[in-house]
Amino acid sequence: MTESPEARRKRMHIRAWRRGTKEMDLILGGYADAHLAGMDAAALDAFEALLAEDDHDLYQWVTGQAVPPAHIAPLIGELALRTAG
Repeated sequence: MTESPEARRKRMHIRAWRRGTKEMDLILGGYADAHLAGMDAAALDAFEALLAEDDHDLYQWVTGQAVPPAHIAPLIGELALRTAG
């Protein structure tokens, strides 16, 4: 059975808010609150790939302490802008 888009968004929202580190909960959860409802299938795929990454790596990428992999760099850039402002 295929997951509906709304069920997928709900699952991803929960996953964004329950990361394991408070910093990433706030960064990813806040991003999910602001953008998840309006994401198309491609954006959902990109965000889901991001959610599969390790919190430590994500935090380093978002804060500019390390260079993110090219395949998620645009989304990391959005997250970095959101956390900076």
